[in-house]
Amino acid sequence: MNHSQSPMSWDDPDVHRYVETISIKIPGYHLLYDMTDRLMTAQLQSGNDPAEVLIVGAGGGQEIITFGSRHESWLFTGLDPSARMLDVAQLRVDRATLGHRVSFIEGTIARLAQAQRYDAATCMLVLHFVQGLLQKRELLCRIAEHLKPGAPLFLASLNGNPNSEAFAVQMLAWKSHMLEHGIPLQEWEQFADSIGHGSDPVPASMVAELLEEAGFTQVTRYFGSYLIDGWFAVKAE
Repeated sequence: MNHSQSPMSWDDPDVHRYVETISIKIPGYHLLYDMTDRLMTAQLQSGNDPAEVLIVGAGGGQEIITFGSRHESWLFTGLDPSARMLDVAQLRVDRATLGHRVSFIEGTIARLAQAQRYDAATCMLVLHFVQGLLQKRELLCRIAEHLKPGAPLFLASLNGNPNSEAFAVQMLAWKSHMLEHGIPLQEWEQFADSIGHGSDPVPASMVAELLEEAGFTQVTRYFGSYLIDGWFAVKAE
């Protein structure tokens, strides 16, 4: 892969295209969020009781739209360092009349009050953008610190070894899917060139290890779509 094209900036005026196309790029995208909602409801043992949910990487708003439309008593805190992505999320939340149950914070998890604890958290399609194992572990540890014991975390990320033959085969198949569903070749090339540059995927086994090191148990893979894995884990008691 070459790096002739710059990775997309989350402050780019065209960042809204990410939200418009992500469900096309990832087969089963909406299924991922449906499964996440059902697993979260099962872990919390009820979808009707009040719950405070932390959304790490809330730009775009998909989690809030999915969960908020199904659980009238749930409240959400959405974090994202990109003001433009939060603008998109805010627009979607307002259209769904969920704004009174959502607090958006522009910035990282460091912006949260130290004593704040949540009943559940998500970190969807974020971890592979965090550069380096230490930084990935730090993010997961910070999330764990803000969860109540027994609270679930749902994480989805692009995983694998970019230098392996298996990764190359997955990418070739994924390319076929995207192009056949209307993603322009240039956009695919920009995505492919960003791997290992704008993003930092690691093998799935390493993600599981990082979750355990951060204080999570019951680490389970519950979703897969080409190189995207979904993980369910529980904050240790």
